[in-house]
Amino acid sequence: MTQAMRRAATALGMIVLLGVGAAAPALAQSPWVAPAADKDKKNPLPADEKTIAQGKKVADANCVSCHGPRGKGDGVAAAALNPKPADWTSAKIKGETDGELFWKISTGRGAMPAWSFLPENDRWAVVRYIRSLGGK
Repeated sequence: MTQAMRRAATALGMIVLLGVGAAAPALAQSPWVAPAADKDKKNPLPADEKTIAQGKKVADANCVSCHGPRGKGDGVAAAALNPKPADWTSAKIKGETDGELFWKISTGRGAMPAWSFLPENDRWAVVRYIRSLGGK
């Protein structure tokens, strides 16, 4: 079993344990809005190849099972989630500030875990990686 397959199986197991699997009823969620102070935070990391590579490495280790290998929200665990994971290449995500994305990555909501235990630079690097995806 590959590392990606193990991560996907672990993510699916956690989803079922949390009761948010495919059999769970869809829960209405209010809009996910970052606090103003967090929304206005600026990414302290440069938008260079090194930072983007760091962000991709972190995303590959932690986010692919739900958000997919290209950030489209189509990872193997996504089928069991409602609401579906965000498509990082969408206009909605492109319209959010770096601070909003950082806050969402850090705090989580519903099936989206809080990644606040990851080093701050890793979370900011994931934001740079998400920005690099464009409409790919």
